[in-house]
Parts: sequence; C-alpha cells; structure tokens
Amino acid sequence: MQTAISKLTKKYQATVPEPVRAKLKLKAGDSIAFIIDNNSIRLRKATPVDLEFISALIPALSEWESQNDDEAYNDL
Repeated sequence: MQTAISKLTKKYQATVPEPVRAKLKLKAGDSIAFIIDNNSIRLRKATPVDLEFISALIPALSEWESQNDDEAYNDL
C-alpha cells in the first residue's frame, strides 16, 4: 500500500499526486469521480456514463438556484 498526500489551496483545490495520476492513467483535462461512503472517499477516473449522468442531473437542480432559496437556506 502506498500513501500520497496533497495540500488544499485557499480555493479548496488540490494537485493529484503523481502516483495517483499514474495509477489512474489521468491526463490534464480528465474528469475524476469521488465516491463517498460513510467516512471514506474513493477517487477514480470518471467514465462517460458518469459525465452523462451529471450532465442530465444539472438541469434538474437549477430549480433551487434563486435568491429566495439562498436567503431561506443560508443559515443551514
């Protein structure tokens, strides 16, 4: 087992360490998927199905993009 570490920037961005990029065969511009399972997160290269799913999902979420929603849920 190998450990790779990266530091978050002020914008919450991180560089994917070289051993991870090599293992997942990542290139600049590739998309990655985060699989959230209780207290662990897995990272993998996103597949065309992942990208299709998120593209279909985004329009459905736009109904919550209003000033009223921002004000109503801002303190949650």
